[in-house]
Amino acid sequence: MTAGLRGAVLGALLLTLGCASAPPGAFRDGGAPAVPPPTDQQVMVTYAPALPVIWAQNTADLARRYGLNVVHAWTMESLGEQCVVFEVPRGGSVHEVVKRLSLDSRVSLAQAVETFRTQGGDPYAQLQHGSTTLRLDQAHRFATGKGVKVAVVDTGVDFDHPDLRDRVKIAQSFVDRGKGSFANDIHGTAVAGLIAATADNGTGIAGAAPQAEIYALKACWEQPPGARQAVCNSYTLALAVDFALSPRIREPPQVLNFSLAGPTDPILGKLIDRALAKGIVVVAAEGGTPNQDFPANHKGVIGVMGSDDLNGPPSVPAGHSRAVLAAPGIDILTTMPHGTYDLFSGSSAAAAEVSGIAALLLESEVDACAALASLGGGGCK
Repeated sequence: MTAGLRGAVLGALLLTLGCASAPPGAFRDGGAPAVPPPTDQQVMVTYAPALPVIWAQNTADLARRYGLNVVHAWTMESLGEQCVVFEVPRGGSVHEVVKRLSLDSRVSLAQAVETFRTQGGDPYAQLQHGSTTLRLDQAHRFATGKGVKVAVVDTGVDFDHPDLRDRVKIAQSFVDRGKGSFANDIHGTAVAGLIAATADNGTGIAGAAPQAEIYALKACWEQPPGARQAVCNSYTLALAVDFALSPRIREPPQVLNFSLAGPTDPILGKLIDRALAKGIVVVAAEGGTPNQDFPANHKGVIGVMGSDDLNGPPSVPAGHSRAVLAAPGIDILTTMPHGTYDLFSGSSAAAAEVSGIAALLLESEVDACAALASLGGGGCK
């Protein structure tokens, strides 16, 4: 890494990312089954590695013994384990079923299916105040994220958008079939643009890492349809992350971006641990409340909160409970479906910017976790 790159990228981060350490080949068509709306009557279990026939026997027996309906079962290739989603009949207690399943010797993990929510040379470049605050124009003289793969676990991404059509290399749905649903998805399109919108193409904006490659993994769906907000659940997120880590992707991602938050989720946590063990940088948006702050609060994940850089440098409020990064997150101009642009706010935007900065560092084979840790933001432990 050249001294110029280190000075421009790390210097820009040090000056502009607020930190606080509190005391004590393209896949265009989906292949996953359609996922029903979120339900509070579903549970997930995993089994340790075994023969498929044993897994099938266990599933049938658990369903019969506990009066459950089997929703879906699949092998998590990244862990070598099987995951099964069961539905608890109406009137049954999910909490009680999870408790009983956890005591069953055949079950490795049992949990409720939790719900997660998203967190909110170009003609518009002068409007990108977040990029100006982060001094990305200086960093782009030395690094653009070229060739770095960033998996966006979110809603779909409009991969025909002029600023994204050269950036999205994989588009896979774990919510519904077909690529048509991606074109209208707002949140994922906005996040992808902040990470990797193409620079100097005479169109729109430039992303933080304008030559990074996006893997658009649709695990969330808008609620209601057409809204900027979206929801996901344990099941869809596990499918997406397992896919990102599986041998089916010839070139695995180097960054995982979660612009979403929800309650602590053991199975998803296990998958994230596997990603971290593989050296993948994991970035997540802060949820704002202690019981809705996962995966940002998971060990090794870079948690990011949105800050109002229009009223001063990004900063973390005093007394924040743990080490985090702060990046611009108010009225950030980004890509929207059908070739449009709009302002976008929230920790979702801030997390996307930090994922882009990690891609800049990774382009030159810098340890992004160590670099971010040097700024006092916790890094990847």
